[in-house]
Amino acid sequence: MTTIRLHTRDGERKGSEIAISELTAAMEAADSGWVDIRHPDDDVRTWLLDEMQFHHLAVDDCFAEPVSKAYVYDDHKFVTFAARDADRELDTEHLRAFLSGPWLVTVRDAELPGLTEFRSRFHSAKSRKRADLGSDYLLYDLLDSIADDWYRLLDRFSHQLDELEDQVFDPSRKYPNLLEALHELKGDLREISKSTTPLNEIVQRMLRPDKEFVSQETEDYFRDLGDLMHSLVRRVENYNAGAASTRDTYISQYSMRLAEEQANVGEVMRTLTIIATIMLPLTLIAGVFGMNTEVLPVVRRSRSTCAANTPSSICTRISTALPWPIVSKRVCSEIRSRSAWASWASRIRFCTEVG
Repeated sequence: MTTIRLHTRDGERKGSEIAISELTAAMEAADSGWVDIRHPDDDVRTWLLDEMQFHHLAVDDCFAEPVSKAYVYDDHKFVTFAARDADRELDTEHLRAFLSGPWLVTVRDAELPGLTEFRSRFHSAKSRKRADLGSDYLLYDLLDSIADDWYRLLDRFSHQLDELEDQVFDPSRKYPNLLEALHELKGDLREISKSTTPLNEIVQRMLRPDKEFVSQETEDYFRDLGDLMHSLVRRVENYNAGAASTRDTYISQYSMRLAEEQANVGEVMRTLTIIATIMLPLTLIAGVFGMNTEVLPVVRRSRSTCAANTPSSICTRISTALPWPIVSKRVCSEIRSRSAWASWASRIRFCTEVG
């Protein structure tokens, strides 16, 4: 459904709805103002062509696929650009604006937060003092409101990026889904860049001398707006680079933790290898001398005296008691030293002599 709201400088109308049939007479009664049209229909098309005498190509752009552009015609100007949608945070909708003398006519299809701020600015005392600057100043104020809306959104993303950076460099806790959050933030910043970069290009195009879009009275305002838009684009790029750097840092830290875990596993395997190396000959001796046979000369002693002192029983006791001290780090370090190896060799020789 088409909605038309009229805002006048004299304060008689502050956004009240008006029928298309009454719009021309109401504009003639006021000196200057702003006409806001939402969801235009064929009646609006006819009014733009016949009553306002706008160029038919510009009017056609209000009903076609939107493309950012800025044109200067004989008695009016036309610009279209993207602004953030109120219903979907990062989505944008195009806003078309006609500048004709003291009047600004906007045509849109969605609710835009930047337009809400511009509405409050329009009825402020500061804006009324500059009414003599015409519709050029109104366009500047409109674009400045949209830029401020993007800045407020970026402030929230800045806080989010700071929190994620703190989590990345916080070794005391583990944060689940941190990598996914960084990837999502980077994607959101990329979407913002797709919207702010064309907006900056439109402002810079309007500032070109050959375009003759900006009047001399408002040139300083638009140059200040150009600096603001350039700063906005740079800020998005910096946040995007910061998110990418934080993500890369997190991946590097994760890779280092994996490498440390693999090193720890290698240390455990080395310790187990040492244990297995020591256990293998003892197990072999216990197996050989534990056989129930009279062939081996060592077992020819009486069963009463050798039952507890055979090489088999001695090696079995050693092999049974050996793993417990070796498991501890203390004994593992002793095993690596030469003195430990000498100690263990002397113990084995003693057991052999006793056997």
